[in-house]
Amino acid sequence: MVKSEANDLETKKSYWEDVHRNRALTDSGWYQSTPESSLQLIAASNISKKARIIDVGGGDSLLVDHLLHLGYEDITVLDISEQAIEKAKKRLGVLAEKVNWICADITSFSADTSFDLWHDRACFHFLTNEHELKHYKQKAVQSITHDGAMIVGTFSKSGPAKCSGLPVQQYNASTLEKLFSGEFESIENFNSVHMTPSNVEQNYVFCRFKRK
Repeated sequence: MVKSEANDLETKKSYWEDVHRNRALTDSGWYQSTPESSLQLIAASNISKKARIIDVGGGDSLLVDHLLHLGYEDITVLDISEQAIEKAKKRLGVLAEKVNWICADITSFSADTSFDLWHDRACFHFLTNEHELKHYKQKAVQSITHDGAMIVGTFSKSGPAKCSGLPVQQYNASTLEKLFSGEFESIENFNSVHMTPSNVEQNYVFCRFKRK
């Protein structure tokens, strides 16, 4: 990694540490008590309870709680923020020991295993340049098993232009399919409206892919 990239990652990590240190989960724009769209697509993937799952940018979201409750046994949560991970561990208590926690940026982490299902809600849209997108796609290709599932939930074309004070990239199903074409087959997609804790509507597009 060149020095400028390292500095960029340090700046990004510091930013998200401050966000999670100073903001309660229930005050965060991405907060969902029940991540219905994600759970719907995970169920549609028909993976076994022993399947290897990674939640990219999962931080202190409640998806891991629901997955554990449903009986999934091999869950990894990756987030750039140690603060977010520690908050999730504290919330889960002894159940946190059943989860593999990774503190890293998705564009630079290296998996020591492959995953049957890759889930990303509200992380992908923060990647706003081709360099980051290239690395993200490389990590997905390297990490997801053949015939494995990839679920991406990101701001739609009618979604916000910024989130948590940062610029984001907006997508529709066609632009996502084009971005991941070649290595992934699009299986299904839909738009979803998320209501933030402050009663602001955020428009998302969710896509489920299969690794070729």
